Amino acid sequence: MEKLEFNKIYNIDCIEGMKHIPADTVDLVITDPPFAIDFKAKRNNYHRTQSRVLEGYKEIPKAEYYDFTLKWMKEVYRVLKESGSMYVFSGWNNLKDILMALDEIGFITVNHIIWKYQFGVVTKRKFVTSHYHCLYVCKNDEKRKFFPYSRYGKEDNDRDGSSLHYKDKEDVWIIKREYWTGDQKTPTKLPAELIKKILMYSSEEGDIVLDPFLGSGQVAIVSKMMKRQYIGFEIVKEYYEFAQKRLDENMYRIKEIDAGSKNQTLLTLFDMEERK
Repeated sequence: MEKLEFNKIYNIDCIEGMKHIPADTVDLVITDPPFAIDFKAKRNNYHRTQSRVLEGYKEIPKAEYYDFTLKWMKEVYRVLKESGSMYVFSGWNNLKDILMALDEIGFITVNHIIWKYQFGVVTKRKFVTSHYHCLYVCKNDEKRKFFPYSRYGKEDNDRDGSSLHYKDKEDVWIIKREYWTGDQKTPTKLPAELIKKILMYSSEEGDIVLDPFLGSGQVAIVSKMMKRQYIGFEIVKEYYEFAQKRLDENMYRIKEIDAGSKNQTLLTLFDMEERK
């Protein structure tokens, strides 16, 4: 296998790929692992045009999910610096396995964050699920990086006089999902605002950010935008190529090109940062 480099992504299984990263190298891990449910990657939820949703989503059988989680988390623990941390996202279906694996390996839980998004799938016989879990963990709680005033100063208040610093650090994050109407997309992705918030609180410019399950490349894209180094793995060839194209051409969103059209409107990383 070729020597792994930073500021590159790889179309290989992350458990094998991480074995080629030296121990105590990575500053921050942000990742959203595969589900262990019957998830239909090309379903037409939220009025998606199915032709624009890339195929290939890899599910892990529920019976194998805990062992799978242990394997990739052990490699993350090995490559993470003592000053590093990890944010791992999970739906409620997989949460028990995620929590048990974190404890088994020896991660220290710093926060259990709830990401509240704008709406979920309509239900008839149960309450609507409209949140996601995020476990913020580390190897060494005394050495981990955290920058409490990276987004708001101690004296920054909103129009009502409430502390922006306090509100931004609460453990319930209300951040909208991104719906890329008319663009190519993968079936799941973390919004850029969510990733940017984590990067600002738990990393500095030049730090190495790892995502073992890249998907559309969101973590690598936003890390590049914010002058962090990145490395990641994506086993699905179509997703990897999509992420690589975004990185190579500094695209945030890739517009679907209609037949016969010679024009394609692009939103670049620069544009994305300017709109913040």
